[in-house]
Amino acid sequence: MLFLIFISIVAAIALIVMGVRTIPQVSGVKTPFTQETVKSKSSNKISFLSSVFPFTGVILEKLNLETKIKQRLAAAHLRFSPQEFINAKLLVMIALVIGAPIALSKSEPAVFIIALVVGYLLPEIWLNKRIRQRKASIARVLPETIDLLSLCVDAGLDFVASIEWLIKKGVSTNPMLEELTFVMEEIQWGKPRSQALKDMAKRLNLPEVNSFIQTLVQAERMGTPVAEAFAVLSEDARLQRFHRGERFAMRAPIKILIPLIFCILPVIGIIIGGPIFLQFTQGKMFQGF
Repeated sequence: MLFLIFISIVAAIALIVMGVRTIPQVSGVKTPFTQETVKSKSSNKISFLSSVFPFTGVILEKLNLETKIKQRLAAAHLRFSPQEFINAKLLVMIALVIGAPIALSKSEPAVFIIALVVGYLLPEIWLNKRIRQRKASIARVLPETIDLLSLCVDAGLDFVASIEWLIKKGVSTNPMLEELTFVMEEIQWGKPRSQALKDMAKRLNLPEVNSFIQTLVQAERMGTPVAEAFAVLSEDARLQRFHRGERFAMRAPIKILIPLIFCILPVIGIIIGGPIFLQFTQGKMFQGF
């Protein structure tokens, strides 16, 4: 029975892929992280995921989901296009639908439904986790990055030259410098500097980054120097980082309650009450009196 289900699923997938080979390819805008700088690193992966289910590109275009998924992938700094992410999600769903009945030795409809739901939610949970980690790392290094920009501006460089110097001399693991690198690439492609900065603020959606971008855009619009604003922005970013750390610290006692109640207290109760319970059941509780 399981073998027949497996064969039918594989045959259905093959028929779908063969049927949509005739659908014309959609010529959309590539994601920011699939430009020429990353083609050489991920060409095999991209071509494989794009060709597994070619019809997903047309579906994303019809449902107007490509832009939304592209923004989430860019926020997570993933080198995937929306079509590749959806194809990877479909592969996970198919793998769970095939593997769950075999692992559980059950072919009930509920097993297939649960496998589909889990296969759909797992990539979403992983993507949301990557976005949260990315935002937290950017907020953590933002004050120091602003300080470096302020030093470069005070030394006589303009804003663009300061970013180029930091990109050239900075640490490659700094996520804020990675975002600024992409901003510089967009500026080189012809996008206005203010628009590239606004796109970065929209992509990250962080209060600290929004304040940073608003100050830069306003300084460019009004023609005012940004050196004085950098000091205020750095102090404000440090204060927000401190408050974020306080919020995490306040959550610690609540999180400790779960292992304390369900793991530590039962063990203490067994150690203390176990001998008393054994003596009571054996009638030796009051022999010493």
